[in-house]
Amino acid sequence: MSDTVKVRFVLDRDGSGWPPAESEGLWAQPLGSERFRLDNTPWFVRGVAADDVVEAKPDDAGVLWFVRLAERGERVVVRVIPRPDGPLNGDRQAVVDAFTPFGISGEGMATPVNMVALDIGPEAPLASVKDLLERGEADGRWNYEEGCVTERWLSLA
Repeated sequence: MSDTVKVRFVLDRDGSGWPPAESEGLWAQPLGSERFRLDNTPWFVRGVAADDVVEAKPDDAGVLWFVRLAERGERVVVRVIPRPDGPLNGDRQAVVDAFTPFGISGEGMATPVNMVALDIGPEAPLASVKDLLERGEADGRWNYEEGCVTERWLSLA
């Protein structure tokens, strides 16, 4: 039996309704004292990644809601949308396959948007990963956005 719980995050939506949900739940391991270690990669939540420790409090229904980031891990989250008009023809698996040689895992979603959330660990060759992301966007394979980055990631040219 797993001792994971869901911690919900309120999503800030823009004028166009993006992201396409009001909240997102992430699996987490309870650490005690209303602290939880995130255990999966977010689709839409910005500023957190797996291994981060967050504080959360239950509402009246017992749903745990994110309060604040307590400890930042070293993981990076990048969301990649394979372009349907590009050389990958919108193929999510092709995105995952492009990053697998770097030891990076990714999870695909088909709806409401066709995308892959990449979970980039601290052992990954970040400069090479960032270069591939930029080349893939330049040559029309995909568009990407940084969902959660580290100082090390930001320090790369």
